[in-house]
Amino acid sequence: MYADIIVDISYEKLDRIFQYRIPEHLREQLVVGSQVEIPFGMGNRVISGYIVGFSESTDYPEEKIKEITGISPGSRRIESDFIRLAAWMRSIYGGTMNQALKTVIPVKREMKGKEKKWILPLPQNEQILEGLGKKSPVKQKLLRLLREKEAISLEEAEAAYQISPAVVRQMKEKNMIQLVSEELYRNPAIYQKERQGKETILTPSQQEIADDFLKEYQSGRRNTSLLFGVTGSGKTEVYMKIIDGVIAQGRQAIVLIPEIALTYQTMRRFYEHFGERASIVNSKMSMGERSDQFARAERGEIDIMIGPRSALFTPFKRLGLIVIDEEHEGSYKSETVPKYHARETAQELARMKGAEVLLGSATPSVESFQKAVSGEYRLYELKERVKGRTLPAVEIVDLREELKQGNRTMFSRSLRGKMEQRLKKGEQMMLFLNRRGYGGFVSCRSCGEAMRCPHCDVGLTAHKDGTLHCHYCGYTIKLPEICPKCGSPYIGVFGTGTQRLEEAVKREFPQARLLRMDMDTTRTKDSYEKILSSFGRGEADILIGTQMIVKGHDFPGVTLVGIVAADMSLFASDYRSSERTFELLTQAAGRAGRGDTPGEVVIQTYNPEHYSIRMAAGQDYRGFYEEELMYRKLLKYPPCGKLMAVLITSKEENRAQGLAQELAELTQNLCGKDSMEMLGPTKAGISRMKDIYRFVIYYKEAERGNSIEEAKKRLEDYLELYKDRWDCMVQFDFNPMTGY
Repeated sequence: MYADIIVDISYEKLDRIFQYRIPEHLREQLVVGSQVEIPFGMGNRVISGYIVGFSESTDYPEEKIKEITGISPGSRRIESDFIRLAAWMRSIYGGTMNQALKTVIPVKREMKGKEKKWILPLPQNEQILEGLGKKSPVKQKLLRLLREKEAISLEEAEAAYQISPAVVRQMKEKNMIQLVSEELYRNPAIYQKERQGKETILTPSQQEIADDFLKEYQSGRRNTSLLFGVTGSGKTEVYMKIIDGVIAQGRQAIVLIPEIALTYQTMRRFYEHFGERASIVNSKMSMGERSDQFARAERGEIDIMIGPRSALFTPFKRLGLIVIDEEHEGSYKSETVPKYHARETAQELARMKGAEVLLGSATPSVESFQKAVSGEYRLYELKERVKGRTLPAVEIVDLREELKQGNRTMFSRSLRGKMEQRLKKGEQMMLFLNRRGYGGFVSCRSCGEAMRCPHCDVGLTAHKDGTLHCHYCGYTIKLPEICPKCGSPYIGVFGTGTQRLEEAVKREFPQARLLRMDMDTTRTKDSYEKILSSFGRGEADILIGTQMIVKGHDFPGVTLVGIVAADMSLFASDYRSSERTFELLTQAAGRAGRGDTPGEVVIQTYNPEHYSIRMAAGQDYRGFYEEELMYRKLLKYPPCGKLMAVLITSKEENRAQGLAQELAELTQNLCGKDSMEMLGPTKAGISRMKDIYRFVIYYKEAERGNSIEEAKKRLEDYLELYKDRWDCMVQFDFNPMTGY
């Protein structure tokens, strides 16, 4: 017997199957998915690899076949379904099979579990006690305790009764007691047990959706569904009711959330309802905690796993449902190879497992909503907030007018006044800085005109050398000294941070109690929970933060949300910038007025007339969708077209640039007026990262064409044929979530 093995080296030249002989003593132990140690290369250095299949024959000479050394100590086996999923991911998203395999096993190694030792009496406890006579008073004490108690923990024996572990071990060796071990899980989801089993009461519209979904589910008609509900409409309650029905049929569920910051509130609500049958996994947990949660899932000890993107690869044997909450979020797209999207990957995993996918959002991605409108997805709608609560009143403040009135602070007069009122009333506020890690955009503070690429309709990004760049096609101009539209000299590169905003709040409102939530304040393991729970208990008046504070959080005490700089994502170098802005503003506005007191929202902007800002203020998703789709059709951007990014990287700039040019020339003849369009090659937005030079080519095509697929195959064949010629890495990314 031979094992087909993918070696644990993510290098294109080694991205193939290697065959190894299976030694007799391992034949019964090895299965598909086992991680093994193998001799590799001329020097036979021992490396690891993954078994992806078995065969009884080989095309290689028998004398050249090497033998498996052994099973990798502490390794976690990959389920065969996940191996098939990894192969699918590699074919769709590119990269190597090893990279795909490592993606589907987020916890690579079994961690040694914690143990609790228990001292138990033997049936002949009384005879043993009598046999001691007056000797060994400590041993007598333990045996008398075991007469009264069925079991005593080793810790209790030492702490409460001063019986040392050495005495216990001695008594075990002399067969005077039993000593058994209980495996303990490092479970991060420990809340008050008396709150388990809390009933979820649905509104009539929520109940109708849950009933219809479960009816379709029980019929076996599997499809992706989209739950489209306004902020505060109770989508989580619908998820839980549906999961109740899925669990009742003996199946299990995965609930994906976009941010670790959401874990605390989401897990608390699920734990109140499902108890210890629900668990979480995320990157802030220790490796031991994550390992334990996956072990619990594998053994069927939990029914629900909650977490960000990596939770999708939970090893459930009876997976029946995958919920993707806030499905529009860009964090569901991986930034490392393979650059998979959790939504598409969940759909493929559900197909393999006979499961269902349920998407949920108040601001669905344009791609998902188009499929729902066309009938490809089932569409469910929640049009009202629970308990008859109204959506917040939204005011748009034109910062151009504020400038004319001499106000150069970060707060408009309206926002400052409303903040003063809330502080007097003892109500809470959130200040949201609309920043997603983009570079600074350039805009006129007098008229609001932003500097945009004339070829790609995306914002130009300011560079330190005083130039503006388009990161799609390479268009470059010098930073203008005056506005080309109105002639004003007030041209500004916009970019600010939460620390600067916090300092401004302290100056304006020294009496306010502040909390800040951003990357700097959430580096430690439990920092998210500490900040959010503190704010939830009313220990701060104002919560300041970036997008992580406006996604799905439910704080009934918040009656005012201030969006300090709505334009900061609007003019990013990304064709999705209008969609991102609409989503963020709508989600931010949705945090206000979730309690009994109506909420207010102030949106500060230099572009009050922009459709994404107007529609967000009115919580008008359909209006935004129709206008955005029109622009996408005109420019052939997804979902009205296909987009593929090809990233070429190398330690040597001339090599990366040379290969990029060759690849562009190779596919030039596929481009045409009515077919595929090529943008670039050009330097990537970040042209050098960690001394690696980066060039990018974009391919854009109308929805029904197939030239992009042909271009990808032609490029892959060329790269395989000349893999020794170029010392470069090439990555393919379909429908990228951001510009490179």
